[in-house]
Amino acid sequence: MTRAEYTIVENYMLAQMKDSAHDRHHVYRVLNSALDIANYETVDDMDVLIAACLLHDIGREEQFTNLELCHAKIGGETAYEFLLSLGWKEQQALHVKDCISTHRYRIHNPPQSIEAKILFDADKLDVSGAIGIARTLTYAGQISEPIYIIDEAGDIITNGGGAEISSFFQEYNYKLKNIYNSFFTAHARKIAMERKNAAQNFYNSLYSEINTNYENGIKNFLKDID
Repeated sequence: MTRAEYTIVENYMLAQMKDSAHDRHHVYRVLNSALDIANYETVDDMDVLIAACLLHDIGREEQFTNLELCHAKIGGETAYEFLLSLGWKEQQALHVKDCISTHRYRIHNPPQSIEAKILFDADKLDVSGAIGIARTLTYAGQISEPIYIIDEAGDIITNGGGAEISSFFQEYNYKLKNIYNSFFTAHARKIAMERKNAAQNFYNSLYSEINTNYENGIKNFLKDID
């Protein structure tokens, strides 16, 4: 890929990114991680990998306006058409489409090619560690999800989650803490494990602070009244 070709693809990506949790900086971090991982793998087509990284979240805006849509599927199809318009060979454009279509965490069709696996891992690295916590809280704020929910007993709800995540604590236990077991490449797994403690420590500290606040406040007060 020439610098001119890179700039065209990059500019197309920049025009699509409007979600602060999945902004251009997220895309650049994913690309950086992918290039790092690629040093430890045998990559068949670097142009495919780079284009897939740059374009992997271009379907986010459509999903954000309609949560029933899958940004990975939309992004893959859009990237395919865009690359064909640039004169890419159909086989390469289809390869990029496949990489993007299989990069999502909640997915039943796992990535198959090494380029797709590297994109998957690079994207998941951005959900690990401290950056993963920061992005999760940012996204929760965008869609008005609370940090925590209290049940009738005054305890923080930490389980549940899935298609209808209700709080940061549920999202952490549903997705973030389990991300460390989902990597395909050894180098990505190593990086993720080095970040794991930062995420765990933040979660535990936040839980402790909130729980202590309730224990010393309303829960203690209610014990002493009729």
